[in-house]
Amino acid sequence: MAATSKADRKAERKDYIFAWEGKDKSGKVIRGETRAPTETIVSTTLRRQGLLPVKIKKQAFKKGGQITEKDITLFTRQLATMMKSGVPLLQSFDIVGKGHSNPAVSKLLMDIKTDVETGSALNQAFRKYPLYFDPLFCNLVAAGEQAGILESLLDRLAVYKEKTLALKSKIKGALFYPIAVLVVAFIVTAVIMIFVVPQFKEVFKSFGADLPAPTLIVIAMSEFFVKYWHVIFGGIGGAIYGFFYTWKRSVPMQIAMDKLMLKLPVFGDLLKKAAVARWTRTLSTMFAAGVPLVEALESVAGAAGNYIYKVATQQIQGEISTGNSLTVAMQNSAVFPSMVIQMVSIGEESGALDSMLSKVADFYEQEVDDAVESLSSLMEPMIMVILGTLIGGIVVAMYLPIFKLGAVAG
Repeated sequence: MAATSKADRKAERKDYIFAWEGKDKSGKVIRGETRAPTETIVSTTLRRQGLLPVKIKKQAFKKGGQITEKDITLFTRQLATMMKSGVPLLQSFDIVGKGHSNPAVSKLLMDIKTDVETGSALNQAFRKYPLYFDPLFCNLVAAGEQAGILESLLDRLAVYKEKTLALKSKIKGALFYPIAVLVVAFIVTAVIMIFVVPQFKEVFKSFGADLPAPTLIVIAMSEFFVKYWHVIFGGIGGAIYGFFYTWKRSVPMQIAMDKLMLKLPVFGDLLKKAAVARWTRTLSTMFAAGVPLVEALESVAGAAGNYIYKVATQQIQGEISTGNSLTVAMQNSAVFPSMVIQMVSIGEESGALDSMLSKVADFYEQEVDDAVESLSSLMEPMIMVILGTLIGGIVVAMYLPIFKLGAVAG
């Protein structure tokens, strides 16, 4: 009996997407989709909204891919654009949800729309999905709802997410390029060691002469690769997986890596500029939305993207709570360039802090763009030298005995 009751409750909790058609008081036909456990609940919900249900049909659920940050950014921009154009909130969700190519996103938006239809505030509906909507997103939506300027805040939020996404993409691109080249270099070297060098070794056996030292070294390395290739590839793959697994789940590891990344030559400076750009952009967006500075800094700490800046933000928040100005608190944290502090000081004195922070963010985003371009130009010749030395060294070592034989024969 208890087991049956538990199963029934589980069944009741299972929701489906229903496509419905109804008429309002004037007889106008309205169509939409609602997520609910049964047709009866959909019918009741429609009647509460003053609609007469005409047709309700359960939709077949299609499994979709993962929901990415790009999907959320695109949704935010679409929602902001439609609301600024005067399209009602629920209808906006319908249009975006039905038109999305990813069924997982469509399902998420229909779920949120259902929550709003049943009386939840939009920010509360977003808070049910913290995996996709962080506190900063929800707080800005809440501020927009309270002030009656939701469409304006959504537009600010869309701009913020677009710029943040572009910044992340550039940083990933800058880091991916050298890593990809090193991976290709390792694979090419492994192929030469396992398949090419053994062929030369068989040829050298017929020479009956002593081989040069470089050739002997390459042959010894090749023999090691051939004998232990499964250990080498398995060990490297396991080490990389273990490293990223630990990095993702271990807080001490994340802290250590955040500190190390900022100290890396060339890349460290790029990451500092990116962190400052994200920090100032986030604080500018929050402050412009009317969120008090101390509360805004809570969201900024989470969005900083680096442990060093997170700790610095918490320190700044504490100092502002005790009466210090933002300029002095930022100066005491010792992680911001003097130009940023001077711009913040001017912003505080002129009462245009959000504008100044936005200009700082624009400046450092441009700095990141320039740094990525410079880095790409710098890395190309360095990578060519590394690849040329590595592959060329192996090739020369294998041809040395042939050159030696040619010289003797001559």
